[in-house]
Amino acid sequence: MIAPTEDAGRAVADGAATGTGAFTPAPYRVVERRVETDGVVSVALVPDSGEPVAWRPGQFNMLTVFGVGEVAISMSGVPGEGRLWHTVRDVGAVSHALCGTGVGDVVGVRGAYGTAWGVEELDGVDVVVVAGGIGLAPLRGAISLLARRPSGRGRLCVALGARSPDQVIFAEDLEIWRELGAEVELTVDAAAPGWTGSVGLVTAVLPQLSFDAGRAVALVCGPEIMMRIVARALVDRGVAADAIRVSLERNMQCGVGLCGHCQLGPLLICRDGPVRAYGEIAHLLGERER
Repeated sequence: MIAPTEDAGRAVADGAATGTGAFTPAPYRVVERRVETDGVVSVALVPDSGEPVAWRPGQFNMLTVFGVGEVAISMSGVPGEGRLWHTVRDVGAVSHALCGTGVGDVVGVRGAYGTAWGVEELDGVDVVVVAGGIGLAPLRGAISLLARRPSGRGRLCVALGARSPDQVIFAEDLEIWRELGAEVELTVDAAAPGWTGSVGLVTAVLPQLSFDAGRAVALVCGPEIMMRIVARALVDRGVAADAIRVSLERNMQCGVGLCGHCQLGPLLICRDGPVRAYGEIAHLLGERER
C-alpha cells in the first residue's frame, strides 16, 4: 500500500503559520494547449514566479479558473519537465472554462496533493498498467518513467480501452512507449471504418499481456466499475490484491481533507488517496458517490 502524502496536512499548517492560507492558489500561466480528442484538452502551466510545484505521478492539483470555480485535476505530464500538464475533460462549468483557456491565460494552482503511484518502488518487477478513457492521463507520467527503466528491470505491459478510435488520447505516446519496449494493447468499445484493432472491454486484452503475475504490480485508472472488473480479472490471473493500485475519483472540493465531500467509508480521497491498494478498498468500490 502507498502511504498518504504528508503534503496536504503540511500545507494547512504552513498556511496557518504564515497567514497565506492553504486555500490561496498560486498564479500559473498557460504556455501550451493541445486538443487531445473532442471534449478533452491538455494545458501546460508554468508559474508566474518561482519554480513549478514538485509532484509525483498519480498526484493532483486544485485548479482555479478565476470567477468560475475550482476543480481537482491529476497531473498528466512527466516530473521534472519544467511545466505542469493537466488533461481536462469538458464535463462541468470549471472544466469547460479550463478547456477554453488559451496561451497566455492565467489560472490558479494549489497542490500537489494526494498519494502517488509509487513508481520509484517498482524497479525489478513487472508492471501492468490498465487505463480506461481519460484514465490514461493520471498514468501517463508513470508509464513514461517506467518505459525508460534500464533493460532487465521488469516488463511493462499497458492495456488501454477507449469508447471509439477517435477517443484515444496520447496516441503519439503509445508509439513511443512501444519503441521503448513496452507491450501496448488497445481496444475500443465501438469500431469505426478502417479500425483493425481489438473491439471489446479492456479486460479482453489482458490475457494477451506477457507479465509474470507472481511478481507483478498493477496500476489501474478509469471509471470505478471498470476498475472493479479489471482488478477482479487481475486477481483471477494471480496478481495479489494488495499489488493492484487503483486511483479513486470522488467529489474533491478542498484538496486537504477538511470539507468531507470526498469521503468514501473511512477515507477522505483528497487526503488519503487517490491512489490506494485494491486489497484495502475493494469493499468500498461499490459505494455510490453522494
